[in-house]
Amino acid sequence: MRDILESIRSWTAPFAVATVVRTWKSSPRGPGAAMAVNAAGDAVGSVSGGCVEGAVYEVCREVLESGEPQLVRYGVSDDDAFEVGLTCGGTIELFAQRVDPATPEHLADLLTAVDAKRPTALATVMSAQEQGLVGRHVLLVDGEARGGTGNERLDAAIVDAASGLLEHGRNQMVHLGTHGERRMDELSVFVESFAPAPRMVVFGAIDFAAAVARVGAFLGYHVTVCDARPVFATRARFPEVDEIVVRWPHEYLRSSEVDERTVLCVLTHDPKFDIPLLVEALNGPAAYIGVMGSRRTHDDRDAKLRQRGITDEQLARLRSPIGLDLGAHTPEETAVSIAAEIVAARWGGTGRPLRDIDTPIHRELPTVAASG
Repeated sequence: MRDILESIRSWTAPFAVATVVRTWKSSPRGPGAAMAVNAAGDAVGSVSGGCVEGAVYEVCREVLESGEPQLVRYGVSDDDAFEVGLTCGGTIELFAQRVDPATPEHLADLLTAVDAKRPTALATVMSAQEQGLVGRHVLLVDGEARGGTGNERLDAAIVDAASGLLEHGRNQMVHLGTHGERRMDELSVFVESFAPAPRMVVFGAIDFAAAVARVGAFLGYHVTVCDARPVFATRARFPEVDEIVVRWPHEYLRSSEVDERTVLCVLTHDPKFDIPLLVEALNGPAAYIGVMGSRRTHDDRDAKLRQRGITDEQLARLRSPIGLDLGAHTPEETAVSIAAEIVAARWGGTGRPLRDIDTPIHRELPTVAASG
């Protein structure tokens, strides 16, 4: 729902929201994609990239009028598949509910927390054997739970599951027993994470860095450019980035927050910067570590890193030379090749042309086990 928050914050009358909560096979949008429809008939957001928008729009109008939530599913094998237009070969499940901005505190709290970039998760009961639970919410902000189902044990289990998913920045359906028991299926709870944007740190304030920073922002990263040379690391050269740091790269990385979603792009081309920086990076949890340079530079760099105690297993994490083979020449083309490698690494893509492979176009995400 993150993609529609900006649009719905100005809506003061009741409206309906349909959220993708589960997908199977080749689905165009993942869990968390949402569409909202207000009483005037205005619609914002998308749940399928166009496949089933018309049908979901009508469901939202029904929910808005009745006030009763609906859990609906669309698949290519449905009798009405041609009419609905779901031709991608996948199946999606959506939960549609009515929202009244004047009453649910969780919406205002959610907007406030997301605006402040605080780690936030919204858990919503999708289905339950017990009456009155469907549509109940638990909002988790900085580890503090608000709202609830009225069942302390169930709320504790929901908070536990939401905490684990928030740590990974994932949206996922969780199945629990009536009192929060694991490995039971009496309740379905959808957890939507509103984690702060993942970080991209670009080291080296060069022309390629400007292009990489722009594409990083386009992909939704919080982008930092770091360089020890103040004459190059300036706002005039990088007007669109979130942060500019003038500091030795390895010192900055050592004191910086790096997690399993962080992307590091090392473009400095200078061993006195690269080697100590990469020692720090390879001993940390970053999701992606890419380094610019020729194959000869790569071999020389590997040798120096081994001398500093870096193992072959650690070196295997290094994306060097950085990027996919697109035949890129310009900084912008190179940035596209780097971005393509980052996306492929994140979601398990091959980097090969889709026409040459027979795997699903839209891969299903692995399930994140609930914590506890």
